[in-house]
Amino acid sequence: MAFRQIAVLLLLTILLPLTGYSWGFFAHQRINRLAVFTLPPEMVGFYKKHIRYITENAVNPDRRRYAVAGEAPRHYIDLDVYGDSALYLMPRFWQQAVERYGEDTLMAHGIVPWHINRMKFQLTQAFKDRDLDRILRLSADMGHYIADACVPLHTTHNYNGQLTGQRGIHAFWETRLPEMLSDNYDFFVGQATYIEQPQLKAWDLVASAHLALDSVLRFERDLTREFDEDKKYSYEVRGNVTNRVYSREFSEAYHRRLNGQVERQMRLAIHTVASYWYTAWVDAGQPDLRMLASDISEEERQRLKMEEKEYEQGPHKPREEGETRLERQPLYLGKEQHGFVLERI
Repeated sequence: MAFRQIAVLLLLTILLPLTGYSWGFFAHQRINRLAVFTLPPEMVGFYKKHIRYITENAVNPDRRRYAVAGEAPRHYIDLDVYGDSALYLMPRFWQQAVERYGEDTLMAHGIVPWHINRMKFQLTQAFKDRDLDRILRLSADMGHYIADACVPLHTTHNYNGQLTGQRGIHAFWETRLPEMLSDNYDFFVGQATYIEQPQLKAWDLVASAHLALDSVLRFERDLTREFDEDKKYSYEVRGNVTNRVYSREFSEAYHRRLNGQVERQMRLAIHTVASYWYTAWVDAGQPDLRMLASDISEEERQRLKMEEKEYEQGPHKPREEGETRLERQPLYLGKEQHGFVLERI
């Protein structure tokens, strides 16, 4: 059985699209997809049946940042604005944090650990209600926020190296490296486990990411001193667009210097996403997922289409994490497909 599971994971790793989505879109989709295969037998059949929805809609929270006011802070927390010891001193629970800092301040600097816990409660209720649409939507979205909490540059005000002369490092770490090198990662992370304290677990993710931040910035800065500019960057053509990117030589040197950091954080994200899904299901009383509707409702399809239109016309500018462009890609709507996907380069 273990051999078969490993074989499935390896096959999925090979077959997953290698185009330039951003944890980036590429990594978010891979994380959600692989999380499905760590679920227990009572859940895995249901999630495998809907794996395309779970995978392709993993990117929706990033799309919503352009259309929905208040969406962006759900993806990060700028710990350093609260002081050097914020990781250890900040209140772990939302109401306590509001009492200390005020909701406006928290929203200004990100709320990802609290939002993960909120989504866990929402997913638990969706399982209790046997609501297929909400189970799938919340599962896909929750996977995105959990993965974001595992990214070091989602825990700092210097999220794109803009304060240290390293502009572009965000997309480099979370997009360029996984796209280029994650086919060699070990994504066999073991089975999902029950999370006793979901709110504290979300903070554990933030802590793991934030403690890696110094290496993310320092190693890139050190390597930049060792590489001439024409060796640090190269040019690649995607579609009809020529883009300046970090060269393979520089990327591989940085990846070696990080010593498996990106792989560790992706593995953490995969296992944690599945564990939150599992915890929500257990806390809902372990409903029989075989009794749910067979496909998403027409209402959910229309909601996805409306969200796509809102994204295209969205007035909200997210904070800079790399260049952006639109590229035609299928957006999964159950039995229907069409749409745009954002690519961050």
